[in-house]
Amino acid sequence: MPTKIQMLVVDDNLDFRNLLRMALQQAGYTVRVADTGRAALDLCTSDAIDLVLLDALLPDMDGFTVCHELRKRSDVPVVMITALNSAEHIVQGLEIGVDDYIVKPCYWPEVAVRLQAVLRRSVRCAARRPRTTLANVDIALDDAYHEVRVRGALVNLTMTEYQLLRHLMNQPYKPSSKVELSQVVWGYTLPHKTNFIEVSVRRLREKIEVDPAHPQYIRTIPKVGYQFVPQP
Repeated sequence: MPTKIQMLVVDDNLDFRNLLRMALQQAGYTVRVADTGRAALDLCTSDAIDLVLLDALLPDMDGFTVCHELRKRSDVPVVMITALNSAEHIVQGLEIGVDDYIVKPCYWPEVAVRLQAVLRRSVRCAARRPRTTLANVDIALDDAYHEVRVRGALVNLTMTEYQLLRHLMNQPYKPSSKVELSQVVWGYTLPHKTNFIEVSVRRLREKIEVDPAHPQYIRTIPKVGYQFVPQP
């Protein structure tokens, strides 16, 4: 793993922060640490951070607020790693743009695999693919600049939303199952008890559909998954 990939660990628990830092360094990453939300935001502004590992419970502001502030200025991948394990907290994290959500106590090999999956789909760390443009009247997706325009206006998609839209647009009309989307977009099979995909699809619809309550582009195929339907 190239050492140029720099991770930021944000956790106010010194023991856990040091354990995670050592594990990441042994895996070949460069690691910065912060014990407050404000320190994390400052480091993300001043340093070239490639991925943020963020606790939800911090002394000055909660991790959800930190992620919300980060999303105003950066598309850096954010993985929340926290003891908050309710469905409401997981959904809250996805709503504000978290790329993955890991519940403590956690098993390091699983954490390592999930971090690698996030990095693989990150345009910040992955090698650029040949320029690909997918367009359908109102929606244009451009890999070279990692941009999506809807009805001429630039829309701000998270890394997950971008990859989700890209996969669906790349195979119009073809239904994609949740298992397929899980593997292609997240890089591993998501636990059945989470609704990562449903929340991500809803957020994407809110950004690209004229009427998200009655979607025309991203349609639900009952008991199967989702499909992208080009509009005439």
